Amino acid sequence: MNSPSASAFHLSERLSAKSDPALIGADERWFAAIADTLARQTAGLEARLEEVRLRPGGHGQPALERDLEIHQLTARLRMLRRFTLDACLGRMVPDDGSDPVYIGRFGLTDAGGRRLLVDWRTPAAEPFFAASFASPHGLVSRRRYRWTGGRITDYWDEVFTTEGLDETAALDDQSAFIASLGVSRSPHMRDVLGTIQADQDAIIRAGSRGALVVDGGPGTGKTVVALHRAAYLVYSDPLLGPGHGGVLFVGPSPAYLSYVEDVLPSLGEESVQTCTLRDLVSEGAAALPEDDARVARLKADARLVDAIEPAVALYEEPPTQGIVIGTHWGEVSLTPDDWAEAFTSAEADLPHNEARDQVWETVLDILTDQVDGEEVPLHLLRRSLARNEALTRMFGRAWPLVEASVLVADLWTVPAYLRRCAPWLTPDEVELLQRRHDSAWTVSDLPLLDAARRRLGDPGASRRRREREARLAQEREYMAQVVERFKEAGDEMITWLDGDDLRNSLVDESVLDVIDPDLLAGPFAHVVVDEAQELTDAEWRMLIARCPSRSFTVVGDRAQARHGFRESWQERLERAGLTQVEIASLTVNYRTPSEVMAEAEPVIRAAIPDANVPTSIRTSGVPVLHAAVSRRDAIVDEWLAEHPDGVACVIGDPAFAPRERVRSLTPELAKGLEFDLVVLVEPAAFGDGIEGAVDRYVAMTRATQRLAVLEG
Repeated sequence: MNSPSASAFHLSERLSAKSDPALIGADERWFAAIADTLARQTAGLEARLEEVRLRPGGHGQPALERDLEIHQLTARLRMLRRFTLDACLGRMVPDDGSDPVYIGRFGLTDAGGRRLLVDWRTPAAEPFFAASFASPHGLVSRRRYRWTGGRITDYWDEVFTTEGLDETAALDDQSAFIASLGVSRSPHMRDVLGTIQADQDAIIRAGSRGALVVDGGPGTGKTVVALHRAAYLVYSDPLLGPGHGGVLFVGPSPAYLSYVEDVLPSLGEESVQTCTLRDLVSEGAAALPEDDARVARLKADARLVDAIEPAVALYEEPPTQGIVIGTHWGEVSLTPDDWAEAFTSAEADLPHNEARDQVWETVLDILTDQVDGEEVPLHLLRRSLARNEALTRMFGRAWPLVEASVLVADLWTVPAYLRRCAPWLTPDEVELLQRRHDSAWTVSDLPLLDAARRRLGDPGASRRRREREARLAQEREYMAQVVERFKEAGDEMITWLDGDDLRNSLVDESVLDVIDPDLLAGPFAHVVVDEAQELTDAEWRMLIARCPSRSFTVVGDRAQARHGFRESWQERLERAGLTQVEIASLTVNYRTPSEVMAEAEPVIRAAIPDANVPTSIRTSGVPVLHAAVSRRDAIVDEWLAEHPDGVACVIGDPAFAPRERVRSLTPELAKGLEFDLVVLVEPAAFGDGIEGAVDRYVAMTRATQRLAVLEG
């Protein structure tokens, strides 16, 4: 951490004019106060954390409160250690004559109560991002800093009023944002919080009610908006925090999640769950692409997800025959009406496998109600009935435990079962969906597996619950014996305290297994989906099932949908089940040079004439290179030699072996990523129609500086 006496500025000789104390003196004094407060708070948090960790853990609520405090202290310490003075993004000067306000990644107040940094997510910080000359938002000027190694290596002042021109300011012919666009990329998304633009900030701070679609072409900052919006909503909306379900962020691929993994922690947010659609289902990791496009289209239809309900219902049909059971205390019986009563007794929203226990208990209640409880020991009767082979076999056949994978596999291997559960399918479609029972799962199967698992529940949950209760009973019995032995030994205190509360308080529940929760099962209070144009109706069901509030941020570009997207966002989402939809459009391309977009635009417009092609605001001065495929390695080698920093990608050539700073990807896996150099190999081989055009368009627009197109 910088010492309070060290300068926060480290400007090059070229920027010597910006070193004038009249320009940076106030900042130096402010940063000295920030450094001192950070050092004091870090030391205080470390001491407090050590104290809490040494405190006995205890049980119940005290243990929960201790763990929560440790989590909060640790999270705050991580943030303070992750950033030092570079936690400050910039400052703004209000037009009311008050002191400058410094904007930070987190809020910071000194011991005297002076606000040193205002958290970027608060309403007080909004003018810093939203101000422009046309709409100053009450500001005279704004200053943004560029940090390198914990010190300021450049800064830019933007003046919004004519009065501000008389203020002390370092005016440049380019803003901090424009300057940042030319910076070399890295394997991880660069930090852009300090250069969020007004159009992006307005979407980030929009309310969470309903579904907000962030529609924009390549390079418009959709992913930036999505990530910052997730962090903003968790902070600003008390109904979206972890205690209320929290936020789920869904990306298109593991490569994408790796690319953006540092962004949320850098924004002070660690509670957001991130995943791909594959991660939502245990079979997702090994799932293969669907080879037959016709099968993929059928499985994309949400009606097949609806077929899960009648498929499960076939395992919940009460027996149509009665049964008479002999016991030591006489005969008891169940009629078909008794079976029907029991089978309707489970709670409506309880999954099949968990509802089974409730139905079984009702069966036992119906049987034990037929005897006189004063003459018959009911607990012994229930135990006898629970062990009756004929009864348990009959019940097990009518309401069996079912695995989700088995149920879905049966749909694909038993034509009569599929026809009954999906009667709208034609005979040819039923035949087309059939597969071998041992076939690998495909990506198109995942929505059905997910729906089946949610509807069925865990088939092992009942067994684990019974085992847990049995171990707990054993522990209570052991503690009861301990208490009795103390009483027999004449311990008066134990005698005085004797009772159920004492026995229960002595039970060590740590002997019981802790079941890890499925962190992706939901329900979530809000879901953010990037590259959402690719989702099928069935895949939307996976996400909506995890967000009952229907609070979504939907990020995508219809022109980048590989399988076409002819309808509007409203039509698409209403069909998926989201009815309250608002659209926010991003139309400025901040990433892709105009030289690249000039060649990419005709590619997509040939297939999608009304594509939302954004306007590039910068040029690279480097024309697109067209060359032979044989030049591939030479182009990569030359670029690596000329550029010690930055990253490149060869797209469309599986034979290219990745190198340090150079990746090899398909157009589909490159979505959401960006590279300084893109080498596009034989784009014509991507195919005709929309899918081929989209793959070419996506691949071309990954380039932030140079694009090379290789043919033949």
